[in-house]
Amino acid sequence: MLEMLNDFLSGKLLIVLIVGLGSYFTIRSRFVQFRHFGHMFSVFKQSLRSSGGQLSSFQALMLSLAGRVGAGNIAGVGIAVTLGGPGAVFWMWVTALVGMSSSFFECSLAQLYKRADGDGLYRGGPAYYIQHGLKLRWMAMVFAVLLLVTYGFAFNGLQSFTVTHSLQNAFGFPVQYTGIGLAVLLGLVFIGGIKRIASVSDLLVPVKTLAYIGVTLYVIFTQIDLVPGMLVTIVKSAFGLEPAFAGLLGSAIVMGVKRGVFANEAGLGSAPNVAAVASVQHPVAQGVVQAFSVFLDTFVICTCTALLILLSGFYTPGFEGDGIVLTQNSLAAVVGDWGRIFVSVALSLFVFTCILYNYYLGENALQFLLGKSRAALLTYRGLVLALICWGSMQNLSTVFAFADITMTCLAFVNLVALALLIKVGLRVMRDYDEQRKAGIATPVFDARKFADLDLDRDAWPTAPQAQASSEAIDGRLATSHR
Repeated sequence: MLEMLNDFLSGKLLIVLIVGLGSYFTIRSRFVQFRHFGHMFSVFKQSLRSSGGQLSSFQALMLSLAGRVGAGNIAGVGIAVTLGGPGAVFWMWVTALVGMSSSFFECSLAQLYKRADGDGLYRGGPAYYIQHGLKLRWMAMVFAVLLLVTYGFAFNGLQSFTVTHSLQNAFGFPVQYTGIGLAVLLGLVFIGGIKRIASVSDLLVPVKTLAYIGVTLYVIFTQIDLVPGMLVTIVKSAFGLEPAFAGLLGSAIVMGVKRGVFANEAGLGSAPNVAAVASVQHPVAQGVVQAFSVFLDTFVICTCTALLILLSGFYTPGFEGDGIVLTQNSLAAVVGDWGRIFVSVALSLFVFTCILYNYYLGENALQFLLGKSRAALLTYRGLVLALICWGSMQNLSTVFAFADITMTCLAFVNLVALALLIKVGLRVMRDYDEQRKAGIATPVFDARKFADLDLDRDAWPTAPQAQASSEAIDGRLATSHR
C-alpha cells in the first residue's frame, strides 16, 4: 500500500505540480532565472561579505547546499540512469530550469516574511509565509509537522543507515560503532545552534563539493573526445530517438523529473527555512542566490555524476544494482580501486552535512510549533541522536517510503501557498528589478512600501541609514522614469 501510494504521489502528482507550477512561475516572472542568470554570479560574490555577527547570505547558501548536495547527487543520479537511461539526465536539467523559478520565489518569500528570534538571528520558511502571508495558521502548522517528521526524524535515520553501511563496505567498520561516532560528532555541532551548524557547513560544503567535482572532471577530461557524442545521446534518448534506449522513454521522463526534484529540492519547501536566516539588503537577493544553488546542484554536480557513469564503460542498458554501487564501480573502472573508497568518503561528507541541514529544518519547525522551549529543543536533539544510532543498524526502507509520502504532502502544501502568494512575490521582484534598472548595484528593501503586508519590523527595520538609502533610490527611480 505504501509503495502504491508513494508511486502515485511522488511519481505522478508531484511531477505534475513541480513542472506545471514551476513553468507557471517562470512565465509569470518573465523567465526570471534566465533574466538574472548573469546577475546570480555578482550576487554570489556579494554574499561573501560579512554581516556583522549575523549569518551572511553565503552562509545561508552553504547551509542550503549542505542539503541540496547530498546522496541524491551520487545515488540518485545512478538510480535515474539505471532505470531511465541517459535520457533521464535531460529531464533532470528541464526540472532544474523550471525549479529555479520556484526556488527563487519560495526563498524570496521566506526572506520577506522572516521573523527576528530575539537572539540577533532570524527564523522563516513556508510555515511563516503561510501564517503571515495567507493568514492560515492551521495550514502553517500542518506544514511544520510534516517538515519535522520528514526531515527532522525520518530522513536523518535513513542518512545514518546510508553512511554507516557505505563505510562498512569500504573499510569494514562495524555499523554500530560508526553510528555512535557519527552521533557524537553531530551532537557537538548541534549544541552550538545554527551558528555552529553554519560554520561547519562553511568548511565542509566547499571542500566536499570541489573535491567531488574535481575527481569527476578528471574522469570527464580524460575522455573529453567522447563527451559531445554522449551529450547528443542524452538528448536523443530523452525523446526516444536512441535505439538502445527507445524502450525507456517513459522511465526517462519519470525518473529524470523525480530524481531531479529530490536532488535539488526546488519547490519542496525545505530550502526556504535556511534561506530565511541570512541578513540581506533585499529579500530577492537571497532568492537569486538560492536559484543559483539549484543550477549548481543539477547542472554541475549531477551532470558530473551522470557523465562519470556514462563515460566509464561500466554502465550498460539493463544494469541491475543500486545507485551508489554504479557510481563507485564507474569511477573505479577509470581510476582504479581507490575510486570506490573516494565515493564512500565523499558520500560520508555529503551525508554528514545533510544531517546537519535536516536537523535544522526540524528545529525550525519545532520552534514554530512550540516557541523557544528549551526542554522541547533538548528532547528533540536527544531523539535525533538516538535515531541516528538506531538507524545506523536498521534498514529503514519502510520509514523512507513513508517519508517520501510526507515529503510529497509537504511539497503540495508549499506549492499551493506559492501559487496563492505569487502576486506578492512578483511585487517584491518588481521592486528589485526597478532598482537594478535605475543603476543601483545593491537594491535595498524599504518596508514602508509594503506597509500592507504582515512583516516583522525587527527583521526589516526602517533605520535612518536605510531610510536615507531608500530616499536616494527613489530619486534615482524618478530620474530613470523621466
